[in-house]
Amino acid sequence: MLMLEGAIPQKETAGMNKKVLKKIQNFDLIISGTALSALILYTFLGVVMRYFVNRPITWGEEFQLFCEVITVFFGAGAGFRLGSHVAIDIVVDLFPKRVQRITEIFIWVVSIVILVYFTVQSASFVRQMYATKRTTDILDIPHFITYSAFPIGCVLMVFNYTVSVYKRFTGKEVKE
Repeated sequence: MLMLEGAIPQKETAGMNKKVLKKIQNFDLIISGTALSALILYTFLGVVMRYFVNRPITWGEEFQLFCEVITVFFGAGAGFRLGSHVAIDIVVDLFPKRVQRITEIFIWVVSIVILVYFTVQSASFVRQMYATKRTTDILDIPHFITYSAFPIGCVLMVFNYTVSVYKRFTGKEVKE
């Protein structure tokens, strides 16, 4: 086998590809976790500043809103991938396996249709915020930046839910 000088053997690149893929897959988890940590830290700091120092942080509400939006929509994408979203399947578990699979496909189709609708509508809203150049009152952050988490999160949910369902149907359970 011909090997170029300095080339990485194929086994090593396969391992590197898995590591890079794992980091990309966990990007939404990292973003939502960071935003949640910042939200918790700021909230604690805000309470201390308001009640003990008597100097409230004026831009706090805008920062909290930004962190909440990021946490919810990026975290939802990770939730779909990890299978940690709420599911009530007591009745479905009573059905034969074939009916369970058909039900799961039906639920997947309905979920994807709704998420695609949300993606289109929220992208339109983000474009409107961008066109009107609206910003937050105190921090002067463009609203389109804050609200862009909604369509991005919806795309992540569609992708992660589709991958999750595919892995379940092919026998490759989602493991984290």
